[in-house]
Amino acid sequence: MTKTAKHKYNSGIIGNCSYIAHVNNTGNITWLCWPTFEDSFVFGSLLDQKDGGEFSILPTSEITNKDQQYIENTNILCTTLTTAEGSYRITDFAPRFEQYERYYKPLMLVRKVEPLEGRPKIRVRCTPKYAYGKEGFSKNRGSNHIQFEQEDIKIRLATNMPVSHFFDDIPHVLSSTIYLVMTFGSPFEAPIERTAEDFLSRTKAYWQRWVKNASIPSFCQKEVIRSALVLKLHQYEDTGALIAASTTSLPEHPGSGRNWDYRYCWLRDSYYVLTALSHIGQFEEMEKYASYIVNITQTDLGRLQPLYGIMGQHLLTESTLDHLEGYLGNKPVRLGNQAYEHVQNDVYGQALLALLPMFTDHRFSHQNTGLAKSWTNYILNKIESTIDEFDAGIWEFRNFENRHCYSNLFQWAGATAALKIAEQYGFQDIKIKAQQLRERASVHIESCYDEERKVYTTATKNSNLDASTLQLIMMNYLDPSSEKAKHHLEALEKELKGENGLFYRYLHKDDFGKPKSTFLVCAFWYVEALACVGRLDEAQKVFKQLIKYGNHLNLFSEDVDEQDGSQWGNFPQAYSHVGLVNAANRIAVKLDHPAFL
Repeated sequence: MTKTAKHKYNSGIIGNCSYIAHVNNTGNITWLCWPTFEDSFVFGSLLDQKDGGEFSILPTSEITNKDQQYIENTNILCTTLTTAEGSYRITDFAPRFEQYERYYKPLMLVRKVEPLEGRPKIRVRCTPKYAYGKEGFSKNRGSNHIQFEQEDIKIRLATNMPVSHFFDDIPHVLSSTIYLVMTFGSPFEAPIERTAEDFLSRTKAYWQRWVKNASIPSFCQKEVIRSALVLKLHQYEDTGALIAASTTSLPEHPGSGRNWDYRYCWLRDSYYVLTALSHIGQFEEMEKYASYIVNITQTDLGRLQPLYGIMGQHLLTESTLDHLEGYLGNKPVRLGNQAYEHVQNDVYGQALLALLPMFTDHRFSHQNTGLAKSWTNYILNKIESTIDEFDAGIWEFRNFENRHCYSNLFQWAGATAALKIAEQYGFQDIKIKAQQLRERASVHIESCYDEERKVYTTATKNSNLDASTLQLIMMNYLDPSSEKAKHHLEALEKELKGENGLFYRYLHKDDFGKPKSTFLVCAFWYVEALACVGRLDEAQKVFKQLIKYGNHLNLFSEDVDEQDGSQWGNFPQAYSHVGLVNAANRIAVKLDHPAFL
């Protein structure tokens, strides 16, 4: 495939913490996995135009203008299309609101199509698929619905437009508002128009109230709000798991082969996620995610994996779907993720650090007193047994291992967190063990220090540099005001910084050659590091440069091409939005509380 300039993902997402759907700027549902994030797509034209199915609402004449935006402070998406015959607006949403003292979040997609000017003619096409495009559905006509069936799977589309439209492919003159309500499993049997409008009103009120109750810093507030809303959608509420992305196999760079399935929960990144949720004051989401982590760490008595399924599944066997053409022709399309087999020893420190507030914050600690000692001791024992090991590292190298600086840093940070728990509860034995492990981790970290270059390298006896070592400053292993921290940051900048604040993870060869795109979360880490060392004006400038790399809806991808600013990788990437929230908070704290610089 030939790379095109300024590639941006032309879609937004809707969801309700049960599912996520992607809606492109012409109104087609290009990605929707049902009934959960990890199941087959029902609509997947994002990965295959022919076998991916379709749920489009297109005019019969040429589109002359497209506009797509969210209703302010919500996850309700509006797509407006204009033609010579007139214009119309599609409002897409997943119902979510409080009902009977719990959240109503059904497997239901609601589409409202209303004429704005003229008398536009439209065609609505709905062809769901299953088994990742290998199987279709039988289509049966009802009085006000279409029933799609495939073995024991039933999908129903209820509508107030003529049902014959879906069987005869006759254009429909949009003279009044139509509603399309698609459900998985349970049929929709309520009054269509009245119920859809009621659900729309209640869903809008829910999201706007959720934002109103969040703690949003004054710095770049609009972008932080959108990122907070994106993060919320990526949490599977039934278990509390928070996935990296709702998509699979969107390439990190055209032709790179770096196409991964990200519809899983990376326990290894739990600290960053919980920090972001804490910064925006969403404690309910924190508690759910913390519960997910505790459940896994209590049931997985062996080595903790870097990632798990949303239900806590351990086995995430990787395979390829060779019948799908892939995004813009990029193969392979992967299911599962081999990284679940990897040894990544930062995961134990991540888990301990992530759950620190659950044991030390007095808003939560009373609920967890009985668990504090046994769980902390369990994780410390894991750190002790792995602290001298080589591992695959944060970037999940598949064919080589090292003693990574980053892994030891999080073992140091985990031991530091255990020390705080021990001091608060008076656990003297845990305190002694935590102090010993901190010292052992420090020895390994210092073995990565290059005296001549004044920089910490990626691993012991390895000269390569790695953006993950920015965390040495942000985790306060290095005093941010020290010359050592400033020199370390300068050395990383010199080698890994791209244009306009973009940052490469590393530039050495890995299993797939040299990386060709920058990793967006690293750029937000760079912003945090700048703020930490006192370069606050630069931090603000770089942050504002980075937000330009979002798409038309301020949604961010995993990777950005340094040369033209194109978006690549799975989209939207939760951890890019996590990075944005944490960087904005770091700057806001420095701006609002200069005494703590």
